[in-house]
Amino acid sequence: MTATRLLAPVLVPLLAALALLAPHEPAVAQDAPAAPLTLAAPLVPVPAPVPGQLSNARVLAPFLAQLAAGTKVAAPKVLSILQIGDSHTAGDMVSQGLRQALQIRLGQGGRGMMPAGKPYQGYLSWGVTARQSPEWQGNALFGPQRHADGALLGFSGFTQTTSTPGATMSLTADSPATRFTRFTLCGLTGPSAGGVSVTFDGVPAEPIQFAAPSAGAACFVRVSPVPVGQVVLSTLDTGTVSLTAWETRTGANGAIVANLGVVGARVMHLARADDAVAGAEIAAARPDLVILAFGTNEGFDPALKLDETEAMMRSAVARVRAMAGPAVPILLMGPPDAGSNRPVVAQPERPETVACANGWAIPGHLAQVRKLEQGLATTLGLAFWDWQGAMGGPCTTMAWTAAGLQRGDHVHFTREGGRLIGESLAADLFAAADASAGARPAAAH
Repeated sequence: MTATRLLAPVLVPLLAALALLAPHEPAVAQDAPAAPLTLAAPLVPVPAPVPGQLSNARVLAPFLAQLAAGTKVAAPKVLSILQIGDSHTAGDMVSQGLRQALQIRLGQGGRGMMPAGKPYQGYLSWGVTARQSPEWQGNALFGPQRHADGALLGFSGFTQTTSTPGATMSLTADSPATRFTRFTLCGLTGPSAGGVSVTFDGVPAEPIQFAAPSAGAACFVRVSPVPVGQVVLSTLDTGTVSLTAWETRTGANGAIVANLGVVGARVMHLARADDAVAGAEIAAARPDLVILAFGTNEGFDPALKLDETEAMMRSAVARVRAMAGPAVPILLMGPPDAGSNRPVVAQPERPETVACANGWAIPGHLAQVRKLEQGLATTLGLAFWDWQGAMGGPCTTMAWTAAGLQRGDHVHFTREGGRLIGESLAADLFAAADASAGARPAAAH
């Protein structure tokens, strides 16, 4: 065997990384003689997440106890995690990595809560496919769909409304693993509200009526005696139907991770959510842990007002606690290592800004937001997970991007990068659960 063959398994991934760094290099014809490999600088190895980024884990004790017990419980138990955040949450790359890691260990409890329907083009929902007819009009907490005088919103981030009879929405399991026996639908109620028919794999279930004496919000549950692959909703008449969220569960032991995110959102935008709507959603999701994942958009804002951001974060934590209950722990997920090549965003004059390479830098405001969240975790009794630390520290975005784990914007993550980050968070949670279980005295026999 030649030396070339021995080196091939190493050179292939390294050359792939180089190709990502220089995407415009002309291709070499297959019959051309191979040029010698010349490296201007040492190659950066493919990044691996750094464990041990969870701090103040003691406040997660109720959740960690359930995580340690896993499926070793007699009655069916779903461990429910509700993540609320920005585009990282909306894109579902990292939350899918967390979901998959938990479900491998604990079982498939369901897909978890999502915005109802398909709220925007490019909407992604791992494990299930959402569709809707064109009659629905959307409102959002932030973005081009935002209408200040539109339908009330919850933490799902979107509300979709129609008064057209026969308007439809459907949710389809993408595999046998995500088939479900329990379906929850949340929407606005009121005197002029209409209703929807519900069918499971074409079999009618009890319709859902949103009519009520006064305006409000509610979530309704429909169950099937056997696992189904699709639920279809159809409006019954000209009554106004405004849907905010839906959820599926398998009826078996396992974990679910709900991702409620809006592209471009900051924690301040949660103030636009109505208490009744958000409260109904959280009550239906029944979380054992809430993750608040904000900070990237705040950190990229050149006009960031840190005191206002702190006030908004404190308010968001207080609202979630009031709705979920004080026994449900909250974890703040700090922003990732993310870079900008725009001086107005990176603000190179700030002492917290870290210059990387090729004109990219980690904005100083991003470091300020991360430090703020760490401080709030201590002050408010929250857990904190250092996403930047898991990546390896400042400027590791360069290596993650070069390896195809982070996108070219040095902010968002690819499917593989999201998987690694989600698995890293899951590993830290499992380690904390194991440590907590080991510290507890053994039960008397």
